[in-house]
Amino acid sequence: MATNIQPSVKGASLQPPDMVSFETHPSRYRHWRLQIDGITATLLMDTQEEGGIRPGYKLKLNSYDLGVDIELHDALQRIRFEHPTVRSVVLASAKERIFCSGANIFMLGLSSHAWKVNFCKFTNETRNGIEDSSRHSGLKFIAACNGTTAGGGYELALACDEIILVDDRSSAVSLPEVPLLGVLPGTGGLTRLTDKRKVRRDLADIFCTTTEGVRGARAKEWRLVDQVIKPQQFNSYVQARATELAAHSDRPGSAGGIDLTPLNCRIDPDGYHYGHVDVHLEPDSRRAILTVRAPEGDEPAGIQDILAAGDRWWPLQMARELDDAILMLRTNHLTLGTWVLKTAGDPKRVLAVDAVLQALSGHWLVRETVGLLRRTLARLDVSSRTLIALIEPGSCFAGTLLELALAADRTYMADFTELAPSIALSDMNFGVFPRVDGQSRLRSRFYGEATAIEAVSQAKCGPIAPKQALALGLITAALDDIDWRDEIRLVLEERASLSPDALTGMEANLRFGGPETMETRIFGRLSAWQNWIFIRPNAVGTEGALKTFGTGSKAKFNWERV
Repeated sequence: MATNIQPSVKGASLQPPDMVSFETHPSRYRHWRLQIDGITATLLMDTQEEGGIRPGYKLKLNSYDLGVDIELHDALQRIRFEHPTVRSVVLASAKERIFCSGANIFMLGLSSHAWKVNFCKFTNETRNGIEDSSRHSGLKFIAACNGTTAGGGYELALACDEIILVDDRSSAVSLPEVPLLGVLPGTGGLTRLTDKRKVRRDLADIFCTTTEGVRGARAKEWRLVDQVIKPQQFNSYVQARATELAAHSDRPGSAGGIDLTPLNCRIDPDGYHYGHVDVHLEPDSRRAILTVRAPEGDEPAGIQDILAAGDRWWPLQMARELDDAILMLRTNHLTLGTWVLKTAGDPKRVLAVDAVLQALSGHWLVRETVGLLRRTLARLDVSSRTLIALIEPGSCFAGTLLELALAADRTYMADFTELAPSIALSDMNFGVFPRVDGQSRLRSRFYGEATAIEAVSQAKCGPIAPKQALALGLITAALDDIDWRDEIRLVLEERASLSPDALTGMEANLRFGGPETMETRIFGRLSAWQNWIFIRPNAVGTEGALKTFGTGSKAKFNWERV
């Protein structure tokens, strides 16, 4: 028998009422119902019209906004960690004859440019997370499209392993953004059509310029869905297929999950203060200082002790805190364009944790923890902020935490006469945390050059001093006692003086040099195309398609091709 997951709330929200929080709990969901039935889970979408995260629009027809996707993100995390025996997940609708009509159009019409772009980025990261769990964690996903599946609703389905569409002669899949709204599918729809589902270009062209979409046998023939099923057999077929997919998963057959308890975060005017992560806000300088601390004591080395520690196990707690800090900064502090990345603590403790992560990599909890770290670091990579890592005395850029420095646009290391810091590598730096382009940060840094990577690999055995780190190409500069303060001040002041728009474009290009993947193309196009289209009058002008939708007036376009 399927049961609704509704644990009690363990804590209260501390954020001011006008601040977006990314923490929630199944007991507070307004738009999703999570049901567990043995080895399968069902996520039922049932958006409440009056439940928008901001006022001014109604979430009709299972449309969604940021609040809906925050709940989806939370539900996926709970399936990963609290229900390890779940092997397949069905995304379905609680409403009759409609799966999801996509992002709420009136919300988009009312939103600022930055809100629209950040909303699209977060929703796409959530969909990337679905694919990441399918690829690495043995979780398989089915979209059970019981009716209209449009725009972002179809993009959600595209993130699943299989799409099953009801064959009732009216239900269709569609991406109507171009003809209806004058914009593009904002969460990877075009790219997943071509790269993932291999829809032929001419057919994709017709599909993306047809408001009514494609239904039935043609949808399957064009590779838009995997199966079309008559209404009488639809539910039974979905459940049977979910069971079949679950049979091939390597998720544990019997294991107790761990509770994801509320993050312990104190918010004050100075910033966000978690257990292992601290964010110091400097609005006058338009920057934030993000510090990640190493474990304060010995972390458990055996799986039973790790299970007993639960979500307070250092790598899991730190990953959750860092992920939340990134999201809070991205959404609530748009003008803080530079993030200064720092670490603190004993590098040996981090390297010891890394050794445990390597030794126990086959255990489900370790695998899910590594997965959360991988997705969190990837979220850092695609954030539209300048990342400057500072390696100072007392720093702890070792192993997993060295990934923060490797993700930075520039890394400066103190080469002081006394108390000079060091960095350290572990096996975790060589492919365990691939970026969205599928490469490790080390490999990407050296464009795959074998000689440079081998030289770095040979340095794994011990601490790496500033001059050696510089010679290996692991840092941007090593600065002495005399130059450190002034050089860092000048670097940060210069960065703050440059155009944020130009920096966003420059950084995205430089960070992802080399081979592309579906994910890098999605984020690249999101940053470039949507940033442009979302400010064009054809979309958001007074007579643009997003502004006139639902008013009875027709959009008036500027017909120049730019």
